[in-house]
Amino acid sequence: MRYVILRDDDTNALTPVECLERLYRPFLRHGQPVNLAVIPRVRTDVTRADGAPEGFLFAREKETPSLLPIATHGELVRYLHDNPGFHIVQHGYHHSLNEFDSDNADDMDHRLEQGTQVLAAAGFAKPTTFVAPYDKLSRTSLKAVARHFRVLSTGWFELRRVPALWWPQYALKKILKHPHWRIHNTMLLSHPGCLLSYTRPYAEMFDEIKRAVTSQQLTVLVTHWWEYFRDGNPDEDFIRVLHRTGEWLAAQRDVKVISFDDLATGSIRT
Repeated sequence: MRYVILRDDDTNALTPVECLERLYRPFLRHGQPVNLAVIPRVRTDVTRADGAPEGFLFAREKETPSLLPIATHGELVRYLHDNPGFHIVQHGYHHSLNEFDSDNADDMDHRLEQGTQVLAAAGFAKPTTFVAPYDKLSRTSLKAVARHFRVLSTGWFELRRVPALWWPQYALKKILKHPHWRIHNTMLLSHPGCLLSYTRPYAEMFDEIKRAVTSQQLTVLVTHWWEYFRDGNPDEDFIRVLHRTGEWLAAQRDVKVISFDDLATGSIRT
């Protein structure tokens, strides 16, 4: 059996409910879990390298506060609680650029703990899984995440950022060419890039996804809800690729869509 985890990043207190509903109702209808990487207390002044606001903030208005906890979006919180097919993953704390690329151990622990508390204030259980903004993690934050979470999902691992005590396991992972590895009770998952992205050719995207899924036992498919609604406008062609992916996954007898929680609790073993 092959397994797929669908990870959607950047849900926050400005995310329109209708965007998630439009994208993921077909997946929920098939019983396919959707893992939402939720920003606990989003900074609404975060910008891209070109100075433009981040895409996940397109619903921001002039009077929007600079920090918004997820609980302030009551409609979204109710929607997520009413649809248990959505699984909540902790996505940073504020989602600032380098917030987890730091050597301050106390600050890393504080941000992780505060993020979990903000999610708890919205009625969500303690997440089993962590995703760092922009996949930026230091040695110090890697150790902190391993203390607080059962699963870390990121793009890649670099030796210069891996704690020295982890080097033997990291070396074995590299020798065996495994995308995923484990430190004590924490699973460390990498993914094959954001295959579902508007920056990739739409005509090639579906075939790339199929190749990734059939080439390994566990594949983390990463996407971002706001990319389908850039500036609030739906990209119908891109949405069709996402839904085609869901239909294909549902039709494969040897592929099962799972949640990060399934790995964390041991109900699925890879």
